[in-house]
Amino acid sequence: MNYKDTLNLPSTKFPMKANLPQKEPELLNHWNKINLYGEIRNNTKNCKKFILHDGPPYANGDIHIGHAVNKILKDFVVKSKTISGYDVPFIPGWDCHGLPIELKVEEKFGKSKFENNNNGFRKACRKYASEQVEKQKKDFIRLGVTADWQNSYLSMDKKFEASIIRSFSKVIANNHVYYGSKPVHWCIESESALAEAEVEYNDITSIALDVMFKAYNNEGVLKKFRASKNKGEIYFVIWTTTPWTLPANQAIAVRDDIEYSLVETDGKLLVLAKPLIENVINKTKKKFTIIGSCLGKNLVSLKAEHPFYKKQVPIISAPHVTTDNGTGLVHIAPGHGQDDYVSGIKNNLDVFNPVDDKGKFVKSLEIFGGLSVRDSDQKIIDVLKEKKRLLTQEQYTHSYPHCWRFKTPLIFRATPQWFIGMDNNKLRDKIIDSLPKTKWVPDWGFERIKGMIENRPDWCVSRQRFWGVPMPLFIHKKTDELHPKTKEFLDDAASIIEKDGIEGWFDYDKKKLLGSDINLYKEVTDTLDVWFDSGVTHLCVMQERGLGQVADLYLEGSDQHRGWFQSSLITALATIGKPPYKSVLTHGFVVDSEGQKMSKSLGNIISPQEIIQDKGSDILRLWVATTDYSKEMNISEDIIKQTTESYRRLRNTARFLLSNTDDFDLSTEQVNYEKMPLLDKWILHRAQVMQEKIKNNYELYKFHQIAQDIQNFCTVDLGGFYLDVIKDRLYTTQKNSLARKSCQTTCYRLLNMLNIWIAPILSFTAEEIHLQKKNIECKSIFLEKWKDTGFQLTEDDINTCNLLFELRNDVLKELEVLRKSGEIGSSLDATLEIKADTNLLARLKSYSSELKFIFITSDCILSDLPANQNSKKILDYNYLITVNKSSNSKCERCWHRNESVGSSNKHPSLCSRCCDNIEGKGEIRQLG
Repeated sequence: MNYKDTLNLPSTKFPMKANLPQKEPELLNHWNKINLYGEIRNNTKNCKKFILHDGPPYANGDIHIGHAVNKILKDFVVKSKTISGYDVPFIPGWDCHGLPIELKVEEKFGKSKFENNNNGFRKACRKYASEQVEKQKKDFIRLGVTADWQNSYLSMDKKFEASIIRSFSKVIANNHVYYGSKPVHWCIESESALAEAEVEYNDITSIALDVMFKAYNNEGVLKKFRASKNKGEIYFVIWTTTPWTLPANQAIAVRDDIEYSLVETDGKLLVLAKPLIENVINKTKKKFTIIGSCLGKNLVSLKAEHPFYKKQVPIISAPHVTTDNGTGLVHIAPGHGQDDYVSGIKNNLDVFNPVDDKGKFVKSLEIFGGLSVRDSDQKIIDVLKEKKRLLTQEQYTHSYPHCWRFKTPLIFRATPQWFIGMDNNKLRDKIIDSLPKTKWVPDWGFERIKGMIENRPDWCVSRQRFWGVPMPLFIHKKTDELHPKTKEFLDDAASIIEKDGIEGWFDYDKKKLLGSDINLYKEVTDTLDVWFDSGVTHLCVMQERGLGQVADLYLEGSDQHRGWFQSSLITALATIGKPPYKSVLTHGFVVDSEGQKMSKSLGNIISPQEIIQDKGSDILRLWVATTDYSKEMNISEDIIKQTTESYRRLRNTARFLLSNTDDFDLSTEQVNYEKMPLLDKWILHRAQVMQEKIKNNYELYKFHQIAQDIQNFCTVDLGGFYLDVIKDRLYTTQKNSLARKSCQTTCYRLLNMLNIWIAPILSFTAEEIHLQKKNIECKSIFLEKWKDTGFQLTEDDINTCNLLFELRNDVLKELEVLRKSGEIGSSLDATLEIKADTNLLARLKSYSSELKFIFITSDCILSDLPANQNSKKILDYNYLITVNKSSNSKCERCWHRNESVGSSNKHPSLCSRCCDNIEGKGEIRQLG
């Protein structure tokens, strides 16, 4: 007889080699064919809603690894919440207006093509953005992200653009918008103001100057310092790293509580902050003498002469003056800095800005007219030297704001712009008061955004661009006041745009709106900041699509504390008076294995497309899950290889469970939990405990912990113990025996549970497993819910199995010693003896005949542990293990070595157990 035919060998079409790059597109076709997103919506239509609102990526260029991380994390949330019984509609979106697209269109067609055809330019921008959206959408779908891809939102959709106008109207109606000339970050390359979120800080090396402003009234200064008359000239010394701002100087600032000294050096008298005297004088390499000292508040109202213009500037007090560096005196140019502007307004100074949109001094400016500010420093230094007003100069490295698109240094310049006032109608206070109402994950997000809101300047929402949502405002030519019918005009503009898009508004004859007022009012031609576009999606998308005004979760990268989280928060408090989200989850940036930022120059960029093409989306998804997103996320080729190995272990576990349930029909063959051998009960109970932990961690968005727990369960509990132990029972017992069917029932249950666990993470693999199962009720794994288990076990039974689990680990170590010595080949060549104390012996004796199956040896002998003998300890029990080579013959069928081999004339190469399993009633198992 060929005894192999009497074994219940595993069988499955589920391949060991995943071949994900080829298999995943097939599964995408399956989802498309069954309309998975629609099926899920129909399946959950009566469930409680959970809204994860998608922050729109910018529609420009291929998606990068950061995009992939973001969408995959969102998919984890959507799928886990759906499995937990929520209705989780997910509407993906794109941010489509703004400068980068303008630049791409100009690059493609040239600036001259649309010189007199602004709407033609806008249509070209719209077409380009549409092409980019389709490319990115294709890649997001390929990642396995389930979403309403057929009804995604675009900020350039006509209805969306109209909704932006209506949202802006609400902000105006709530008295949060004003028109004024104040300094903003200005990009010379784009000739436009920038939002805070469009600014990044990089180190630059500047020319730092100590500049002398001559005192207007020497006697008045000497009196303040209680100094006697002195023949030397007196100078207030300021320090600046931006010499180009000196032409706009309007004052010198001191701080009330800083002590200042009058210092004599090289025939001059200098006013310096006392703590900084040595720092300044050391640069001149001259000796000095302190003539007198006084507090800054005593210097206020004195005057000085501008270093190269014939005008006087006052000494004022300002809280932003420090003694960290410089001279302790700050030159104030209200047209070129936020702190300067605040001080200027407080002291009624002129907000003077002599710099035009292209970053050049206006031609009318004395001495420097027509000169680019970037080329002006040396000219200014030359003039200071000529006027003998330059005390020192040096190279100084410091952090400086740059444009995030052009990577070029910005300038601060005051221009007429539209602002959302952070303190208008107590908006800042309302936002700060609302922050504790949101759950921040990780919790450091609360302090981070609080600090940003507390310190942020007013939001400049106007842009000097063409491709953007217009600001349909009209202001009086003389007073700059908004037209009294602004609300009506905004409503009309929204209706026009909803019908014909923003192009329709720009083409519209404004005289139809203003009538005879057309000559009294001028039209605002600015567009809205694109951060306003995305900031009001809680109204333009969520509210418009019937999902409410407040999302359960926003989930983006940590840079969005400065960006979308903040713009959404400001617009929400300015419109609906509450935050647009209940929870905010922040993930870190992707870096290489050394913690370096991804860059072309370093050659460390890893694209999601490359990983998908080579390994498959599920490998990328597993990497996201196994990486702690609350920190920087490391990726490299080696890390991806390690992730692939982890995936292979999970896949092999699923393959084992599938292959051993291929001939199993749950509806007719399942074994009730109560009738199962103890080991089956225990592993199901253990899986149930693990499932509760996994469910809880999905609720807490702890995907890293989930991936680790699943991996450990498959490797240790299943692969390292249960599945290894049950092979004998699966393969050698009678096909339809209770022992085998219990084992198959357990494997089937474990497979169901495991597949639900991994489904949000390994979406393609989970679906592949689901479709391999027999008699499936659902078209997709994503129409399933958590399996109700109810696998309860007594504490005593749990302790028994836990004991065997721990004991087996020690047995395996002893077997390995014997194997390495060459005495045995497999563990079935060995006989195990356990000498145990009275309590342990009593616990083990109940299952003495089956212990050999647990330890996978040919025999397991129990005996008393002699008194006073050296022993080991496990769970408060004392024991000793001895492993020896078995002298018995090997059974041809089960490979166990047993004294009964050869006792049957009909089957001389088999043991009695195998003979019984082939022709008798079959064996009964109580333990495993």
